Amino acid sequence: MQDTNGIVRGALEKFPPELYLRDTPLTTADAAITDFAKSVAAKAGGSELKILHTLLAALHAEIVFDTKQTDTATRAIDAFRMKQGVCQDLSHIFIACARVLGIPARYVGGYLMRSDDNIHQEAGHAWAEAHVTGLGWIGFDPANGICPTESHIRVGAGLDYLGASPIRGARLGGRAEQMEVEVTVANTYQSDPAHQTRWSQPAAAIAQASQQFQA
Repeated sequence: MQDTNGIVRGALEKFPPELYLRDTPLTTADAAITDFAKSVAAKAGGSELKILHTLLAALHAEIVFDTKQTDTATRAIDAFRMKQGVCQDLSHIFIACARVLGIPARYVGGYLMRSDDNIHQEAGHAWAEAHVTGLGWIGFDPANGICPTESHIRVGAGLDYLGASPIRGARLGGRAEQMEVEVTVANTYQSDPAHQTRWSQPAAAIAQASQQFQA
């Protein structure tokens, strides 16, 4: 993993940026989001990049991170109205705001290696990317109020959560099951006796996810 100041490097881009101006049910903006986005843009002024950084800070301050108020089907307009949500919700709101302003934006699903050395997490991570003229795709993590660093493990991108979910599927069975998810994200490097760093795997970090259904 590398810190690229949030700029996406080396990604295979199959679609033009304009595709990511398309709304989805999870990212459609209402009047409240539209007014918020336009007020942020007016306050920031200047370039697209400055507007996006201002939007990042505004959403990080505006939305309270709460894991109990939303789920994977929560729309951006609902999370914005409650002013609560998780990384998925903040990313959807960021995307909705960017698209209102005519800036292509997409959802990124992946993992985050936390700075507090807590390698066991309840879920993966999500952030947004916006396309800036002359620079390309740049990541914005409104849940943490930062651009992605070497601690962000990028897995997939799409129009919204449904297009970038690391794991999707269907189940058959009764109605009483409940899914539990545990994610482990940890360094894989080790130091040899000569204090030289060597990599035990090609990447500096790995992510593993396990699922279990309970009746």
